[in-house]
Amino acid sequence: MNYFNKILAILFLGLYACDLPTVKTQKEPLARVNNSLLYKDAIDFSFIKGSTELDSILFVQNIINDWATTQLLIDGAILNLNEQTQVDFEQLVQQYKSDLYTSAYVEGLVSQTLDTLVSNLQLQEVYAANKQLFVLKDDLLKLRYINVNTSMSNLKEVKKRFKRFNYEDEIRLDSISVQFNSFYLKDSIWIKSKQVVSKIKPLELGFNKVLLKNPNFIQLKDSLGLYLIQINEVLERGKPSPIEYVSPTLKQIVINNRKLKLIRKLKSDIVNDAIKNKRFEIYK
Repeated sequence: MNYFNKILAILFLGLYACDLPTVKTQKEPLARVNNSLLYKDAIDFSFIKGSTELDSILFVQNIINDWATTQLLIDGAILNLNEQTQVDFEQLVQQYKSDLYTSAYVEGLVSQTLDTLVSNLQLQEVYAANKQLFVLKDDLLKLRYINVNTSMSNLKEVKKRFKRFNYEDEIRLDSISVQFNSFYLKDSIWIKSKQVVSKIKPLELGFNKVLLKNPNFIQLKDSLGLYLIQINEVLERGKPSPIEYVSPTLKQIVINNRKLKLIRKLKSDIVNDAIKNKRFEIYK
């Protein structure tokens, strides 16, 4: 007797020692609740590979108990719920099954044909048509910062390159960034002000809009060292969002609109094809 069969034998003898009705089937039953049977092939035994014999027995025991509990609840519901409620539930089950099948089929068809490339012109058109929806709820900033130890030997060079920040400076600072406690040099990307505050700890003591006027160079100190901050641009909440900031949302709007149109077309084509090939007809 192999390992898994031994486990099943122990469970079967321990839990169901009483005589059960003879079942004419090729499947091996593990448990019975009223007229329902749980078969061995319904359990995924891969989860107990490598487990001890006791852990494996407990694992299978729990599966059987969970199945039995569910089945007993179902049987109890069938006995106690009125007929109309059961009819309503059955209709919901059939509708859910229908929705699952049709959704999976339609999604498969859509994924094969949906064009997900979106041009800048299309983004601009959607943005212009829905500009009132894209109002900032947070202040946005374009900035770069470096947090360094005040004792670093090349601090003077770092400050100079950070403030000037031409192409060579950016390359150089990035190459020595291992010396920094933390840094952010992508100053052409909009980020939320609260993200800045979370990264630059001295600002948590009092986030001051005056400090974030643009352009603005700031130096702050705390126990972690010196922060060099260059504010390039500021957009306050309540103003229109920059198109580049909301471009992921705009792209999703374009794709979703395409998807809805494609789904309508696919459904129409399926019906028309069925009519053409005499697989669907309405009797008059």
